[in-house]
Amino acid sequence: MHGNLFYGCATALVTPFRGNRVDYDALEALIDWQIDSGIDALVILGTTGEPSTLSPSERSAILECAAARIAGRVPLIAGTGSNDTRRAEGQSREAQRLGADALLVVTPYYNKASRAGLMAHFTAVADAVDLPVILYNVPGRTGVNLSPEAVAELAKHPNLCAVKEAGGSIRAFTDLARLCGEGVAVYCGNDDMVVPAMALGARGAISVAANVIPAGMHAMAADWLRGEAKRCLDAQVEYLPLIDALFSDVSPIPVKAALSMMGRIENTLRLPLCPLDDEKSARLREAMEKAGIMDRR
Repeated sequence: MHGNLFYGCATALVTPFRGNRVDYDALEALIDWQIDSGIDALVILGTTGEPSTLSPSERSAILECAAARIAGRVPLIAGTGSNDTRRAEGQSREAQRLGADALLVVTPYYNKASRAGLMAHFTAVADAVDLPVILYNVPGRTGVNLSPEAVAELAKHPNLCAVKEAGGSIRAFTDLARLCGEGVAVYCGNDDMVVPAMALGARGAISVAANVIPAGMHAMAADWLRGEAKRCLDAQVEYLPLIDALFSDVSPIPVKAALSMMGRIENTLRLPLCPLDDEKSARLREAMEKAGIMDRR
């Protein structure tokens, strides 16, 4: 298989802001904490990183900062997707130039491309770089579903060697296993489905919850890979109330609130995202206290 992919858990990292500027000090601190906690890879500028609100110069500066701070300790996966194929190609080439080890490319949103359009889009992006590309299926956000059959067809391209499946369907993981076998690295994109996804062949997860419990999410995936299925299941059940609270509103609104409660970042988002309301904040704080993570700094 082409490229530096991973087994275990990757964190879809937030982009911290202070005021209306990127907080690079906080970003570096988050990266160090994630790696020290055992996380297996880091996704920069994925959906959780609010990439749609970042200027091209901010995107480049964030990737440059992340690459320097990670310094090869774990794979750096850069989110480079767009609903404009030319922009996705350009962002992918720039990420490769800045040191990304792999790319995460979401299905084109809003345009709602046909299957032929999806095939042409992903092929064009893969042709533009010499890096492994993780296809990202999240129909709840994009309005279009990348079927397992399309993934299997796209995987004939040497760079299109993985998929983050976040459609919320167990059947999708079953079909990916049936159609792709070991030829495609499958990652779970739903924090509440890590156990069933890995039981159906996923190599791990690309996680939002890992922003606040990196050691826990790493251990959950690692336990399954070591054959400790019961420990993995126990962790999934234990973290479910926290995971539910972290998705009580549009991500990354709750996870940024959680990191702010932990004293790690300022609770700042860019419009059209707004901070979590008081009722959901109270629920989130309660879930965090029950999980014992309020004092982890």
